[in-house]
Amino acid sequence: MPHAATDRLPRFGDRRRVRIGLLGGSFNPAHDAHLYLARTALRRLGLDQVWLLVSPGNVLKPQAGMAPMSERLKSARRLAGGRRIIATDIEARLGTRYTVDTVRALVRLFPRASFVWIMGADILEQLPRWRHWQELSRMIPFAVFPRPRYNARALAGAAARCLGARRIPAGAACTLAARTPPAWTFLPAAQRATSATAIRAARQGGPS
Repeated sequence: MPHAATDRLPRFGDRRRVRIGLLGGSFNPAHDAHLYLARTALRRLGLDQVWLLVSPGNVLKPQAGMAPMSERLKSARRLAGGRRIIATDIEARLGTRYTVDTVRALVRLFPRASFVWIMGADILEQLPRWRHWQELSRMIPFAVFPRPRYNARALAGAAARCLGARRIPAGAACTLAARTPPAWTFLPAAQRATSATAIRAARQGGPS
């Protein structure tokens, strides 16, 4: 499928009433665990689409070994079908560097959309390091998926404790997009051990 067909996001937004999951990351490279997460989120959260937000640069990750944006975007687009899962460089086009600014811009551009931020347990654990993370939690609900070795620490961590009263049962996850944030859920699911770091190491013939 041509790349132009896989990113159908209107440059100036629109007023569609849709439920959208946002899965951000470096995608260095994109892999099957990203696809599994997107497909599971579509089903469990009752979403219309999942957008793979390919970051132009993650301030919490070292730049050594980071592939160019164009390569990372291509790898994400190879996973995305272009209809319900869309790989996009909208963050680079918006000129935002932090998630809170990206979400603020998307809410403005797509005022009738209901967004959910999709993350792994590793991200929940490190969330207090994110810029204005509590403001972010008041802008968009969070759907947290398990990650090997991170789950117990994440659920006992500062972010989970702070947001504890706003956690909803996994059985009600399909209502998350319609809830007023802060709101979040932890969704039991198969845990994929695939990581971009391991893939890069294998390509290089050894550990990085």
